[in-house]
Amino acid sequence: MSETTMPAAEAVERNSYELAFHVLPTVAEGEVSGVFDSIKSLITTNGGELFDEESPERFDLAYDIVKHIEGKNRKFSSAYFGWVRFKTEAEAIAVITEELDTDIHILRHLLIKLTKVEEANPFRFHEAMAAEKTV
Repeated sequence: MSETTMPAAEAVERNSYELAFHVLPTVAEGEVSGVFDSIKSLITTNGGELFDEESPERFDLAYDIVKHIEGKNRKFSSAYFGWVRFKTEAEAIAVITEELDTDIHILRHLLIKLTKVEEANPFRFHEAMAAEKTV
C-alpha cells in the first residue's frame, strides 16, 4: 500500500466584500458614527480586515422604504448611507448578515462579493453626489 502525503493546512482564501447600508433617519446625527463603528466592529470581530470605507451621510431616498418596527409599518424617505469594504472568509458572511438583519438601527443593507476590477475601483457615492450638485 502506498502512502500519500497531504499538504500542510492550506491557506484559507479571503474574498473581498462590500457592505452597503442605510441607517434609519431616526438615529440622532451624533450617534450615526457609533452605528458605523459597531458595523465595522462586527466585521473585524468575525475575522474581517477592513480596507476601504465611506462614512454614512444623510440623503433623500429615490423612493420610500417601509420597515416593520415595533409592530408598525413605518415609511422612510431619507436615510444615512455608507459602505465598508473588507476581506474575510466566506463562512463569516452568514454571521455578519444575521447580525445586520437584527440591528434595530439598520433600515436595509446589501453585501456583495467584489471582483478584482470592482475592488480596484470603488464608487464614492457621497463625492459623486457633491460633484453633481456643483454642475
